[in-house]
Amino acid sequence: MEESRNEQIREAVRERYGKIAGAGNQGCGCAPSVLGGCCGSDSKTFAQNASRHAGYSDDDLSVVPEGANMGLGCGNPQLIASLKDGETVLDLGSGGGFDCFLAAKAVGANGHVIGVDMTPEMVSKSRNNALTAGFGNVEFRLGEIEALPVADSTVDVIMSNCVINLSPEKGRVFGEAFRVLKPGGRLAISDIVAIAELPLEVKNDIALYAGCMAGASTLHEIDSMLRGCGFSNIRINLNEQSQALIKEWFPGRGLENYVSSATIEAIKP
Repeated sequence: MEESRNEQIREAVRERYGKIAGAGNQGCGCAPSVLGGCCGSDSKTFAQNASRHAGYSDDDLSVVPEGANMGLGCGNPQLIASLKDGETVLDLGSGGGFDCFLAAKAVGANGHVIGVDMTPEMVSKSRNNALTAGFGNVEFRLGEIEALPVADSTVDVIMSNCVINLSPEKGRVFGEAFRVLKPGGRLAISDIVAIAELPLEVKNDIALYAGCMAGASTLHEIDSMLRGCGFSNIRINLNEQSQALIKEWFPGRGLENYVSSATIEAIKP
């Protein structure tokens, strides 16, 4: 029963983001209430504004390939990643490649960036973006973040932006992250977390799961999963300003009382 529901969630997520990538839509990931407004002729402006709200600069928006920024994030993991020249970076749920391309600039020609996404349309889109813009130190792999197509102990930094909440098996995701990180490797994640117990009608809403809300774990649950996998130096910080944006995404639903964006950091000893 549980495995059936997990697969139902994965299919809903895959279908949603596959449609976004296939249609070239931007800024339509976590905000079903504004789909009509963000997927039209002004979708680029919507995506840019959404990314500015998430903490990206105009310089960030200007250096990535056209179409890579889809406005799907809830924060900016680059701000906490502290990327260095020559590092290997893995982005979980890489979408159109936005964070991967920014990371590629930060780690330089001696570094390497890997994006993993479960949606074939997103992987195709990001590969085309990399080819068109001449990013030779970035690659994109099709795969699920619960079973990463990445070798053991090969990654310096793992980033993710509003993706792990979409997984129905977050413990497996963190376990895989621990496996592929080198000793001393670090997590730099922006995501949606639960700040209060979600109502059952929210938890059972597949559309809200694919919309980044229903799958949010509490801070205690995230801390417990990370510690259980072996991570140390765990820091989870809420972005209290995100409540206003969540209210805008889902007007009249009161979800801003239950979820918030947050940064999640941890180290593999």
